[in-house]
Amino acid sequence: MAISFYKYQGTGNDFVMVDNRKHTFPAEDEALVKSLCDRRTGVGADGLILLQDHPDYDFEMVYYNADGRLGSMCGNGARCTVRFARQLGVIEDVACFLAADGEHQANVERDLIQLKMTDVKDVEQIGEDYYLNTGSPHYVRFVDDVEALDVYEEGQAIRYNERFKEGGTNVNFVQRLSDNEIFVRTYERGVEDETLSCGTGVTACALVASLKGMQSPIKVKVMGGELQVAFESNGEGGFKYIYLIGPAKQVFSGSIAAQIV
Repeated sequence: MAISFYKYQGTGNDFVMVDNRKHTFPAEDEALVKSLCDRRTGVGADGLILLQDHPDYDFEMVYYNADGRLGSMCGNGARCTVRFARQLGVIEDVACFLAADGEHQANVERDLIQLKMTDVKDVEQIGEDYYLNTGSPHYVRFVDDVEALDVYEEGQAIRYNERFKEGGTNVNFVQRLSDNEIFVRTYERGVEDETLSCGTGVTACALVASLKGMQSPIKVKVMGGELQVAFESNGEGGFKYIYLIGPAKQVFSGSIAAQIV
């Protein structure tokens, strides 16, 4: 079977994108998804995304982790899906779509995609660290020198500790660069390694940074580029009107022969 695909990236977080409006992709085949995401024998990506029709929305985004399993919300993936939908003619400059964590709105503004994230009701403090859900679960730790950190080793230790080893969590390490900018590196579950950027992780880190005195909007440096997060407090320890803002670009398109299990 030949599978047509598009490759997209958002600040280095890359995805295999498939137009599945005719529902021809065998989404239940975890081995196939994993093989397509393999960087040596497949297309290579941090995840695979299906764009599908939905009767109540402009489209539905279905996200799979690189391990082949159905994933939770992916912020950078959603921004790439919005760009993909525009390329396909599904939307123009405004989108209302369904993802794993519910409804999202987005605006296309030249090179940038402005994505409205789900509200965050509360933030848990664990010692000097934090834990919250921005559509996906995130552990946040502030450090003095994020560039020198072994993100794989430190992130894996938290992701597989007694609390998180069953369901997993993404792990973020954050350094404050200035009054309105942070530097974030993320270990992602499902990829089980560091990625160049994580949209829900960046969002989580910006919200935690606000608890430490930073004001919205917050600039975020990642290994793959720059993002911005804007938000408001809900007055009850949580956040609303959260927006993840950044670029999303097509890298290439093609087709690949795939063995269907």
